[in-house]
Amino acid sequence: MKIFANRKIKALFDKILLCILAFTLLSTALPMLEPRNAALLILLSSLCMGTIILIFCYQYFREQNEIMENAVAQIADYISGNRTARIECDDEGELYRLFHEVNSLAAILNAQAENEGESKAFLRDTISNISHQLKTPLAALNIYNGLLQDEAENLPEIREFTTLSEQELDRIETLVQNLLKITKLDAGSIVIEKAPENVADMMKDIELHFAYRAKGEQKEILLSGGDDITLVCDRTWMIEAIGNIVKNALDHTEGGGFVRIEWKQFASVVQIIVKDNGCGIHPEDMHHIFKRFYRSRFSQDTQGIGLGLPLAKSIIEAHNGSIEVDSELGIGTSFIINFLIPTKL
Repeated sequence: MKIFANRKIKALFDKILLCILAFTLLSTALPMLEPRNAALLILLSSLCMGTIILIFCYQYFREQNEIMENAVAQIADYISGNRTARIECDDEGELYRLFHEVNSLAAILNAQAENEGESKAFLRDTISNISHQLKTPLAALNIYNGLLQDEAENLPEIREFTTLSEQELDRIETLVQNLLKITKLDAGSIVIEKAPENVADMMKDIELHFAYRAKGEQKEILLSGGDDITLVCDRTWMIEAIGNIVKNALDHTEGGGFVRIEWKQFASVVQIIVKDNGCGIHPEDMHHIFKRFYRSRFSQDTQGIGLGLPLAKSIIEAHNGSIEVDSELGIGTSFIINFLIPTKL
């Protein structure tokens, strides 16, 4: 039987059998000797046998409990981050077979984590190298395109084509930059350097960045919030995240529309809301808008590449924040971003 593969269980059964055998021999021999208190002696011997068996069982189960406690401690140590933690399994039996499988699982998880880390590093380095390699030809193409635009002042068709090529070059450059940023975030190679930042100042910087575009498209960027609200964040990355959401709002708002940026502070939360009165998000797309390269079949935006919102979400979550969306077709969309205030927890 497999249960007797464990020498400790086998030893326990051997001890119990010896006690039973000793009691059987004693209870058989006592009546033959015909002592005065044979029944009492048999009763006492049975009590002794039961006591000895209980002691053997107690010692065995106490030792098993210590083994299990050690196993639990090693598993907890592994979960807390010690990848070298292992359970001792240098004995035989089903329990030690289980421990061996747990150790094998830990080794597999370590190998997968190492492979995943190497894959992320390889992907990060590859995209970084590709991005850097693309910068030079993109810069050259922009220069050539600018020269063509200058030469085509009196040639409307060629000038139109150079304008379109300039837009496509800008799209490629944006794609490359966003790919590089989001890959670095995934790989954990970017350090988020947090410091107390004035929210109003950051939102004014975002407004200034999009002011020229908004004016050209006859759209309005409105700011609303207190001047004394601060947020512990990395200013550069936070402006990147909110800026991507504002850009998305402008992309989906018609001329004459608005994009409103609001910020508030509650007891334990700083909240930033980016709201527009654009076309809204179709219900079918609500659960997919933060997926990378997702393109809605209902979208009228032909220029987007599907990385702005995923990048914004990654940055916000890197700041321990959360982002939610509320949208109604033909009415507009609101992105609600919440950041916990650590000192208020």
